Amino acid sequence: MAKYLLKRLLHSLFSVVVVVALVMIMIYTMLNRDLVFASDPVFTKQNNNNKITYKYAKWEEYGYLDYVPYSEYLLGLAKSGEIDEETRAAAVGIGRTADKDSELVQEYVKKFTEYYKSQGYSVMRLDAVTSGRRVADGGQAQLFAYKDVPLPKRLWNYFTGLVSVDSIDYVQEDIADRGLTFTLHDPVYGGEKLSPAIMGNGTQHKYLLYFDSRFPFIHQNILTINLGTSYTVNNGTDVFTTMSSSQGSYVKSMITYPTGLSEESADDLHTATYVPGSLSTSVVYEGRFTDDYTNVNTVKAGMSKVGYSFSIGIVAVALAYLLGVPLGLLMAKRKDKFIDHLGTVYIIFITAVPSLAYIFLFKAIGGKLGFPTTFDMESVSKMMYVLPVISLALPSAANLMKWMRRYMIDQMNSDYVKFAKSGGLTEGEIFSKHILKNAAIPIIHGIPAGVLGALTGAIITERVYVVPGAGNLLTQAIGKYDNGVIVGVTLFYAVLSVVSLILGDILMAMVDPRISFSTKDR
Repeated sequence: MAKYLLKRLLHSLFSVVVVVALVMIMIYTMLNRDLVFASDPVFTKQNNNNKITYKYAKWEEYGYLDYVPYSEYLLGLAKSGEIDEETRAAAVGIGRTADKDSELVQEYVKKFTEYYKSQGYSVMRLDAVTSGRRVADGGQAQLFAYKDVPLPKRLWNYFTGLVSVDSIDYVQEDIADRGLTFTLHDPVYGGEKLSPAIMGNGTQHKYLLYFDSRFPFIHQNILTINLGTSYTVNNGTDVFTTMSSSQGSYVKSMITYPTGLSEESADDLHTATYVPGSLSTSVVYEGRFTDDYTNVNTVKAGMSKVGYSFSIGIVAVALAYLLGVPLGLLMAKRKDKFIDHLGTVYIIFITAVPSLAYIFLFKAIGGKLGFPTTFDMESVSKMMYVLPVISLALPSAANLMKWMRRYMIDQMNSDYVKFAKSGGLTEGEIFSKHILKNAAIPIIHGIPAGVLGALTGAIITERVYVVPGAGNLLTQAIGKYDNGVIVGVTLFYAVLSVVSLILGDILMAMVDPRISFSTKDR
């Protein structure tokens, strides 16, 4: 078993890497990269040369290329001590055209060009755009180097950055008392009740380990999953954070800030992260915080995108099995009878009608019966879950009915059934001990896929019922050309798929003793 699992795990990891690589190839080489600005309001406000440099800077953020402005090159020389600040300031001002450069500027422009061309970069100089004798808006002369990021490097950077570990060396500035602190009385609760916490100074997160009243009650910020940063769907936020953060209206409670100030607020102090210089630049922060750990998330009433998708999906999976398996058994036992024909009609209907059509049909019927037809995060009624669950469960139930009926009939016509009857076993014993068990094995294999698949959400169902789940995230990202989200969600789906397959194999082996993952020498 262990050898099989290791082999299957290695194959799965390779498959995940291949899938992500293929998606990256399609995104970064086959799609027009100008499309990423289709819904960018800042891009439309840029003019002349500024519009071009904005594109290259954004392409770097999106992972298309490595972009180095001339000014950044000079700043690097100054930081390394190769030139002083006075030389940097004098050399940074390039002329409107190359022939207008000073001798010093010409010297460093030549060094910049030679160095980056030797590294495989392309160097682009944009002459100033003038209107009469004046430089037009956004028309300042520009000089920069750029190079497309090769796929192997992009893959390496992505997978090596999937998990980051917080440490006391995260903060680059000089701070006092750098290290970790363990306390039995969390300051967030005023130190009045027993609540263990590990706090950091010099780390990215103020709280590395803490307890609160929200499931799963113990939380950590030591390890952070980074699936990829969004630039349009949820600007500046990682995909994993987007999927796992709570949504809805703010939940306020009495908060005691590090300065001792108490007030009604939705701030979650356990999420505080370090922002250099923030305390000294904001009067609001000065009244609440004692250090630069000022960036906090807020507590919201609703669940996360994954939470809503899983809540609906897992109930739909359970309902599908509760309906599909018994009805499939009944159809097999009553083969060619009325119940079998009725079930076949339903299976054909669900198979033949497009999913969008029957979802709208269920929505229309449910609306007539008084069920909510759109999702409302502010509502406490569970009735809004009914139609999305039904829309997901009934098609899955039809699929289970079809396969359960087929597997049952195949088993009922097997030779071992005839031998069992001749051996004196009753039909009930044959059915429960042999036919049902053997027919259920393929069905059981799909249980992990159904459960884990609930985490990914249902694209069409969630859009029709306006469910704020994870299913719509990928379509939003594709529509807005948000590469980070597309790659991150693809990885999430791929990992869930391979895990569900492995768990399905293990479950089959547990149910059927004839299946073994070990090999014996003969």
